[in-house]
Amino acid sequence: QVQLVESGGGLVQAGGSLRLSCLASARTFSNYMVGWFRQAPGKEREFVAAVSWSSGSTYYIDSAKGRFTISRDNALNTVYLQMNSLKPEDTGVYYCAARYGRTWSRLRSEYAYWGQGIQVTVSS
Repeated sequence: QVQLVESGGGLVQAGGSLRLSCLASARTFSNYMVGWFRQAPGKEREFVAAVSWSSGSTYYIDSAKGRFTISRDNALNTVYLQMNSLKPEDTGVYYCAARYGRTWSRLRSEYAYWGQGIQVTVSS
């Protein structure tokens, strides 16, 4: 059983930064991929970034490249999403998700475990 708990969301002005955290509980995460998704009002949930727990390899959507950084701290069982140069279009509920396997995926259906989500609002 895997449980994920997000924290760190909030309200920030455009151009500002936020760091999201995802505390994961599981016996071992060595064979998991952990990702962040977001859902804007009236839109579908979309992939943002993912990190391989074993190798640390990272993957991003184009709009996040150069602005967002995903990382993990093995000792703390925590995945971070550092978001810089935030834009109003980054507003949404951000979800941490995990899937078993070492290959990355941007498909929501391939992630079996989800956090409850956390709100990020970027004002213009």
